Amino acid sequence: MLADEIIPSSTEMLPLEGLLVVDLSQFLAGPYCALRLADLGARVIKIERPNGGDLCRQLYISNLELDGDSTLFHSINRNKQSYAADLKNPDDMVHLHKLIARADVFIQNFRPGIIQRLGLDYEAVKAINPRIVYATISGYGDKGPWKDKPGQDLLVQSISGLTWLTGNGDQGPVPMGLSVADMFTGMHLAQGILACLVRRGITNRGGLVEVSLLESVLDLQFEVLTTHLNDGGKLPSRSRVNNANAYLGAPYGIYRTADGYMALAMGSVPRLGQLLGCDSLLEYTDSKRWFSERDTIKQQLADHLTGQTTAYWLNILEPADVWCADVLTWDRLLENDGFKVLDMVQKVRRDNGAELTTTRCPIRIDGKILTSSRGAPKIGEHNQLISQEFEL
Repeated sequence: MLADEIIPSSTEMLPLEGLLVVDLSQFLAGPYCALRLADLGARVIKIERPNGGDLCRQLYISNLELDGDSTLFHSINRNKQSYAADLKNPDDMVHLHKLIARADVFIQNFRPGIIQRLGLDYEAVKAINPRIVYATISGYGDKGPWKDKPGQDLLVQSISGLTWLTGNGDQGPVPMGLSVADMFTGMHLAQGILACLVRRGITNRGGLVEVSLLESVLDLQFEVLTTHLNDGGKLPSRSRVNNANAYLGAPYGIYRTADGYMALAMGSVPRLGQLLGCDSLLEYTDSKRWFSERDTIKQQLADHLTGQTTAYWLNILEPADVWCADVLTWDRLLENDGFKVLDMVQKVRRDNGAELTTTRCPIRIDGKILTSSRGAPKIGEHNQLISQEFEL
């Protein structure tokens, strides 16, 4: 292993250093899981098709591209190595089997049935390496009427009910503006992998980790879905005014001010009225009314807050320990000292000099942030290195 390519500028070992991950996954959820394992010190070898590689290489966000690949691919596949292999080629499969025999973790997200036809299902891989942790992602599980549906983020958000939680009550369903199904599924997969690795350290036995996009999004909704399951089956009721949570009363929401926006979390409505000089709010002394009449309360508050700037209101509310915040755009966020002190941005680069500014791993280990300057690999960039090292 070329340790100086993978480990950040620290002489201390990272928690997963020495572990080998063979990753056959594509797009977002699987690669996101593998990215986090790489950030924590694991060596990730990404197995790709010789022609075209991971389809995410051509999955563009705002048509941005760097050195022939989408910036999305660069951001989610940094700190990895690429080995190009044709899974329909017997010789390439022999090489892959040798890698699997040495691996600690195997990740795949093929649609149900394909991995079996390739001869890389759990039982087959376990026969090669009984101690391996085998991790698999599906869209909706491997059983039932939805198992063959495309496991795509927007589709899963729509099926899961998540889209009825965002937006105002007079709107239709509103999806979240991020690939939350993919990201949370990747995190859940990493959690399961780490749990099996801990168990393996105790029992010397590998394991099978299975997650799906749908189950992950359902888990994401555990608070509100639990409420639905125990309140007689009532559907979520979004506020028609500045909705931020369908199950919370006033003042919870984001409000326009004279020069921007301000977020208000949970708090006493009459106390807000006193602090802000909004007398109409003083009558709502019964907290039950904060939900039953939340649209009326929030509209009164919305009308009042447009009279002064965000800074004016924050200067009143923050000293009073009211939960509130400015609503920053990215340009203002990046210039703020609260952001700068986190040191969340790093630069990664390929050997040819292609460079990308991106975020770092959000986890700190022993007080240190985890960074690596190693950019996403070219297709098959490490074939020769890996073939020599593992005697493929």
